[in-house]
Amino acid sequence: MKWIVADPKICHGKPVFKGTRILVSDILELLASGMSIEEILKEYPSLNEEMIREALELAAKIIKGEYHVKLEIST
Repeated sequence: MKWIVADPKICHGKPVFKGTRILVSDILELLASGMSIEEILKEYPSLNEEMIREALELAAKIIKGEYHVKLEIST
């Protein structure tokens, strides 16, 4: 992934867009609610269309089982 990262030190390891603290899940929820990419970009100017499309691609891969999320548990 070019734009999406998951770092345990940022937002508890949830996927965010590189260089931001914007959760990928928040953007996917906005899309699901009917917000357009253009509207999201106005609200989140640090994102670009390629980033949002990568979020959709990641969601599709996870649902298809083509991408697995590694869960790290610290003790």
